Amino acid sequence: MSNIQGWLNIYKPLNISSFAIIRRIKKKFNIDKIGHGGTLDPLAEGILPIAVGKTTKLIPFINSDVKEYEFEIKWGEQTSTDDREGKIIERTDNIPTLENIKIKLKEFRGIIIQKPPKASAIKIKGERAYNLLRQNIDFEVGEKNVQIFETKIINWENELITKIKIKCGKGFYVRSFARDLAEKLDSKGHVHSLKRTKVGKFNINNANLLDDLLKIGQRLHEFRGFHSSVSMLDDILAYEVDDEESKLNLSHGKEINININLLNNPPLNLLDRKVIFLTNKGSVLSFGKLDGDLFKPDKVLI
Repeated sequence: MSNIQGWLNIYKPLNISSFAIIRRIKKKFNIDKIGHGGTLDPLAEGILPIAVGKTTKLIPFINSDVKEYEFEIKWGEQTSTDDREGKIIERTDNIPTLENIKIKLKEFRGIIIQKPPKASAIKIKGERAYNLLRQNIDFEVGEKNVQIFETKIINWENELITKIKIKCGKGFYVRSFARDLAEKLDSKGHVHSLKRTKVGKFNINNANLLDDLLKIGQRLHEFRGFHSSVSMLDDILAYEVDDEESKLNLSHGKEINININLLNNPPLNLLDRKVIFLTNKGSVLSFGKLDGDLFKPDKVLI
């Protein structure tokens, strides 16, 4: 199955790692190359975009998409991992009121500074942070800028647990957000449950259950939940290549001339778009940059 390329939108269940899901799908369909966009922890559920074949080269574009989560914060306890998997390291009786939570949430808008959890895949001098944590090695995680577009409280029936919906940009850690929000409220907190509901065009409505996928009898590219490589890329500048000579040149990594008047939805200034995608019948052939009407490939997918 080396030539097939495209996307799967899998709803990741609880208590399984993102890597384990990849491994199962790879074995079931005998796939040579497979990868996923945006790791979900074993205790998290929800949308897991999966790239098959050379579509794995497009994963960075999926990771840059806007994401949406629904999660519960449990107040009064901070854990070593900032979720319920870790050990409780601090407690407090100061539980925030609903009104105070609403007020503080308004401060978390736009670009904010965030420090990823120590139990994360961030690399510290070449080593994964979670590995250092398991070895009880003392280390610090650097801060970074992340973006929040929207937050909304969706449930507050229990004063110890608040359910929140958040819309955020790339590199955002919900666990860090829960920890930092609690600190702003002079309390402690950790993520009690977490569900990712959207990653760009990947959402709950077009997701497939892992068990359903593993039970199918047909080949992967015949499965109705298998999407072409271009179809799940959001808001891209693309050009359809239909002549064999251009496809042959691209397959060898060569530059080709294109008619920029035939670009789909071109911006007023082409310089505003740093990446151009060349496609053919739903498949991405290459992506790269334009120099006038000359396309210079960065990556080739054929």
